[in-house]
Formats: sequence, C-alpha cells, structure tokens
Amino acid sequence: MDRYGGAFEEALDGARQQERHYQLLSALQSLVKELPSSFQQRLSYTTLSDLALALLDGTVFEIVQGLLEIQHLTEKSLYNQRLRLQNEHRVLRQALRQKHQEAQQACRPHNLPVLQAAQQREQEAVEHRIREEQRAMDQKIILELDRKVADQQSTLEKAGVAGFYVTTNPQELTLQMNLLELIRKLQQRGCQIGKVAL
Repeated sequence: MDRYGGAFEEALDGARQQERHYQLLSALQSLVKELPSSFQQRLSYTTLSDLALALLDGTVFEIVQGLLEIQHLTEKSLYNQRLRLQNEHRVLRQALRQKHQEAQQACRPHNLPVLQAAQQREQEAVEHRIREEQRAMDQKIILELDRKVADQQSTLEKAGVAGFYVTTNPQELTLQMNLLELIRKLQQRGCQIGKVAL
C-alpha cells in the first residue's frame, strides 16, 4: 500500500509542478506583450517555456536578487572611487591656484609675465594629468562593469536560465536585460505563489 501512496504523491507533485509551470509561462507570456515587438519576436514559446521551467523552484529568483545586490554594491564602490578621484582633483586645483596667487603676490612686477607664463604651463600640465587620470578611471569602471556582466551571464547560464550565455553582442545583451526584467517583474508580482502551493 505504501508503494501506491508514494506513487500517488509523486503524481500529485508532478501535477503541481506542471500547474506551476503553466502559471509561470502564462505570466511570462503576458509580460512579454509589454516589450517592444522586436524582442517579442525573439522570445519564442520554447524559450519562455524553458525560462518558466528554470523559475519553478524559486532558486533563479534568489540568484537574480543576489546578482542585483552584488551589482549595486559594485556600482556604489566604483562611484565612490570616482568621487574620491574628483575630490583629489578639486583639492589639487585649489592648492595650485593658492600657490600661484601667493607666487604672484610675492613676485616683482617686471617678472610677472614670465611667472604667469610658467604658471600657465604648469596649469595645463596639471589639467592634462587630471584628464588622463579621469580617462583611466572611466576605463577601469567600464572594464569592471563588463566583467560583472560576464559573471552574471555565466552564473545564470550555469543555473540553466534560458537565453543566458557570455556575450558582448549588444542585441543579445539587450535581450538578456529584457529576460532579467521579466524575471524581476515576476518576482515583484509574487509569482512565487507556486512555492506556497508546492
């Protein structure tokens, strides 16, 4: 008798899983209608069905939430690094202005044009250095964000989320961003309702 009870429970679990899959697929299909038609065409029934299957146990929702939190921390850290650099540059400019003013006040009038020309060259050199440091910082930020995107793609691919793989193709990135947005909207709508039923 136990054997039949276990088989019945398995069948019931399978039916619940199937119902949950249909709920998620239906929710995804309605959300896809909100996307631009060019992306709607790229999200086939099979892709959406595979995505719904990946979302069944709720793990992907947790992974996406974790990736989002890591991304926010990374962005905040990079933003703070850039702010620190900008503050250092502001302090450097102020110190240079102060130094130049003091030198001009102590300078004899007939030497002033020579001093001002030297100060102009120094000012230009400092501005050039500042531009180079800012450019280097911006490149570092872009590389770090690109690495973070590749990490996210790899993590979601390993989790079996349809449509995710490491790529730099802008169209594929936009499609992946739309898929992530669908997952987030499902999460916000409370489509983890199936978790309660399971």
